[in-house]
Amino acid sequence: MKFLVVDDSVTMRKIVALVLRAEKYDVVEAENGKDALEKLKTDHFNCFIVDYNMPEMNGIAFIKALRQMPEYQKTPIIMLTTESEQDKQEEGRQAGANRWIVKPFKNEVLQATIRELIG
Repeated sequence: MKFLVVDDSVTMRKIVALVLRAEKYDVVEAENGKDALEKLKTDHFNCFIVDYNMPEMNGIAFIKALRQMPEYQKTPIIMLTTESEQDKQEEGRQAGANRWIVKPFKNEVLQATIRELIG
């Protein structure tokens, strides 16, 4: 099982990667949506954890681009962000995000969300 963690914060990417690797998942990191799209050219992922606010290409734009690709139309996407407003969460759902977790987060919440989405 391979995850792509997309966040402009190096620290946040490392924290999420530690949580995922502790569960024995493979992890690749991307610093924004544009970087993530580049990574898709050479790798395949089973789940995405995406920040909302990022330079160059934000999380919503990335998710919309991802959902245009036939192989990723049903792949689980978790938005992990500081944004908690209902309108932004609805924007995420409309774009194709499956779950929304607000930072700071508890490792157990992320782990439970992943288990719920991928079994």
